[in-house]
Amino acid sequence: MKRIFSGVQPTGNLHLGNYLGAIRNFVGLQADYDCIYCVVDMHAITVWQDPKELVANTREVTAAYLAAGIDPKKSIIFNQSQVSAHAELAWIFNCVARLGWMNRMTQFKEKAGKHRENASVGLYAYPTLMAADILAYKASHVPVGEDQKQHLELTRDIAIKFNGDFGREVFPVTEPLIFGSATRVMSLRDGSKKMSKSDPSDYSRITMTDDADAVAKKIRKATSDSELIPGPEILGDDGKPDEELRRARPEAFNLLTIYAALADVELGEVLRDFEGKGFADFKKALTEVAVENLGPIGSEMKRLTDAPDHVDDVLRDGAARAREVAEPVLREVYDVVGFLRP
Repeated sequence: MKRIFSGVQPTGNLHLGNYLGAIRNFVGLQADYDCIYCVVDMHAITVWQDPKELVANTREVTAAYLAAGIDPKKSIIFNQSQVSAHAELAWIFNCVARLGWMNRMTQFKEKAGKHRENASVGLYAYPTLMAADILAYKASHVPVGEDQKQHLELTRDIAIKFNGDFGREVFPVTEPLIFGSATRVMSLRDGSKKMSKSDPSDYSRITMTDDADAVAKKIRKATSDSELIPGPEILGDDGKPDEELRRARPEAFNLLTIYAALADVELGEVLRDFEGKGFADFKKALTEVAVENLGPIGSEMKRLTDAPDHVDDVLRDGAARAREVAEPVLREVYDVVGFLRP
């Protein structure tokens, strides 16, 4: 069976974008793939994390996986730091990747900003650790958002170069999986910006632990516009609105896209149902579908994080199973590279 690897950073405040862009898709993949889902705590510390918060956030992501429907018996769920193969393989990949490749990584430039000299080496080397995450399990596919596509391309380059350097087909050339219309969920306050936990306004995002009242209030206050909802004739052959129209009404199309994703329908169906209506009516319907989908998940996450023993057991069991997969791969790599092992 083909193998999936993916992970979510434990940086707190999981929101609707995390759910629609990643976690919900993880659930659906379990039927057709051998799935390995990681809480990437080693990636998280590339920028400063409060240790106590990191523990809590690791449990929160695990609880979100479980509450959303990832089956820990069918899939492997673990936190990255419990499996040393990630760090060991990352060092080898640091010696395979070229400096020029790393210098082209746009996400480092965005995160480091103007203070690049003060950024951690870990933040710079983040993509080689991501390659190790994936290739330690010889994953055939990785579900990625647009912001991670470049890193997956680097993973492919590293696999190809390693295989070529040593004349052995050790690693697969991993393929991306990109999902649906809501892989990029935008802020509820500014439709031109991605939904983010770092936004100073709590009303910019719906978190996965928001209760029904909080969800309703945030949707009610969400920025829309005064125009009526158009019909499906504005969509192109690809089922998407013209880019110029989307740029002209970013908040409107953000809310419409969120509704389509939560209701699991095409955007055209949403436009047919709400054509000619204003956003006051539409927001009531969006609230209902959001509460219906997110309410049970939030309640289950709260139950799991309030009594974390089960969460910790899932992580320990998953880490043991992950090591069983990764350790033979690491042994093979060490033999190919020429490392002596006991």
